[in-house]
Amino acid sequence: MKKMIESMIIAGCMLVALLYMTACSDKLDVQQMYEFDLATLPVQTTIIKGEEAEIRCQLVRSGEYQDTKYFIRYFQPTGKGELRMENGTVLLPNDLYPLPEETFRLYYRSFGTDQQKIDIYILDSFGQVVQKSFAFNNEAEDEKEDTE
Repeated sequence: MKKMIESMIIAGCMLVALLYMTACSDKLDVQQMYEFDLATLPVQTTIIKGEEAEIRCQLVRSGEYQDTKYFIRYFQPTGKGELRMENGTVLLPNDLYPLPEETFRLYYRSFGTDQQKIDIYILDSFGQVVQKSFAFNNEAEDEKEDTE
């Protein structure tokens, strides 16, 4: 009987020790993925062929993880034009480009005379995506001169 009690005490101590070992972790629980959005200043809605529209952008993040990388790509479902970054890089549709700064400017140049729309996608290194769309209505050059 005495041996049985000793065995139960030893088994209980081993169980408690095992629980303590598995309950503790040296790893910190660091949040790496934070939600974000793309904020822009108001953008013009009319454009003529050859004109350039400026889009001022800023990433708005709910938190910050230093190793998060952001990327930009765009698609133009209607119209003809080009989108470039403020450093002069002309973006090709659906190609991914690194976004070095949180605050940046994009420039859209119209090549057409019809309505134009661009969809801008900002992606982070964790797979989250934010989309913003911009539509530009064509304004004939003679109409623009009449309003000035």
